[in-house]
Amino acid sequence: MGSIIKSDKVHFHYENDYLTEIENTKAPVKEILKGISLEINKGEFVAVLGHNGSGKSTFAKHLNAILLPTDGAIYIEDIDTKLENKHFDIRQRVGMVFQNPDNQLVATVVEEDVAFALENLGVEPKEMRKRVDEALKAVDMYEYREHAPHQLSGGQKQRVAIAGVIAMRPECIVLDEPTAMLDPKGRQEVLKTIKMLNRDYGITIVIITHYMDEAAETDRVIVMDEGEVILDDVPKKVFSQVELLKSVGLDVPQVTELIYELKKHGLDIDEEIVTEDECIEALMKILA
Repeated sequence: MGSIIKSDKVHFHYENDYLTEIENTKAPVKEILKGISLEINKGEFVAVLGHNGSGKSTFAKHLNAILLPTDGAIYIEDIDTKLENKHFDIRQRVGMVFQNPDNQLVATVVEEDVAFALENLGVEPKEMRKRVDEALKAVDMYEYREHAPHQLSGGQKQRVAIAGVIAMRPECIVLDEPTAMLDPKGRQEVLKTIKMLNRDYGITIVIITHYMDEAAETDRVIVMDEGEVILDDVPKKVFSQVELLKSVGLDVPQVTELIYELKKHGLDIDEEIVTEDECIEALMKILA
């Protein structure tokens, strides 16, 4: 289907104009991204993993021009994010959902919040009504359209925030740890919504997460460490690298951990198992 996102040797560091009082020279600059090159295809469901400070959230903010590369380039459907006059086009193609839903909700009524960006774009009322209703139905929040956002659960708030992005009709949604502040039920609601948007609407999904079980349900997993990509493959291949993942401070799905330990103790079992059903099937064969 072709790529929607292309990262070409991207380097990034935050500008630091602080002058040390003693030497009167600029303080050393820490490079956050160190030559990231990858492509994300239309319709893919991609997870980006990494411990705190790995650069994953910084990379996410490059995907709709919140941050711009210090060196190298990010292209969104061949549009260079450094072109300031193209930022509006880029952000219509790539929507962002952040960790804390309370920071994304601006109105006192759910449907008004979803309509907020459309109003700013000057979308005519009839079309706006249609998009808001469709977006709320897509995330299963239509019945709450006249509720106040503060009355909703964390998971429901995050789904409303996602609806606000969907209403913009983006081709890609980047979610930066969208379930980090949610309880297990809220996490499940949001992940179900994300998977549905990818499966039924063909929206490209890039999810930054530290939950291994979420990453295991994607098409592709990218692992970052110290500003570099160290693994990029399907979940089965990535999570079979248990020792490498642990060496960079990451866990693996519980099923993968079990398989790893069984294999370490001499059991002949496929190390690329990542789901509970696959694990049960493999163990049943062995026990039989």
